[in-house]
Amino acid sequence: MTPNSPRPAGPRLTVADAMDLCDYQVTDDRTAEQADDVLRGTHADYLAVRGHDGRCEGLVTRAGLRPFLHLSGPAERTVGDTAHQQGPFAWPTLGLVLAIRVMDIMRWRVWPVIDDDGYLLGVLTADRAADAVAAAASA
Repeated sequence: MTPNSPRPAGPRLTVADAMDLCDYQVTDDRTAEQADDVLRGTHADYLAVRGHDGRCEGLVTRAGLRPFLHLSGPAERTVGDTAHQQGPFAWPTLGLVLAIRVMDIMRWRVWPVIDDDGYLLGVLTADRAADAVAAAASA
């Protein structure tokens, strides 16, 4: 957009307009088996991972846990040891169209949304973001 071009009509959608609460979380010191049990018991596709200070560390999925399950050895593998999605994270004020582009490039279906201090506010899913943009375009 050039300085003299007109601004798009309507409100600018942000991540806050399309994010969902994250219902299930796990701390990074839990074992991979414990996280897998939570995923199976809740039928969730992902869990938010929190550090010892409560800040968001990323997301873990069944696929990310799979290589760490049932490993033999003296120490159990924790969620912090797994290949979970770690930053960058989205902010609620980030433009929704830009967020969709980032998610497409990174091939993410879900993206954690954090506040300025790093605490989880919710998640942005690709489907919910696309629906919000489509609804705004048809309005």
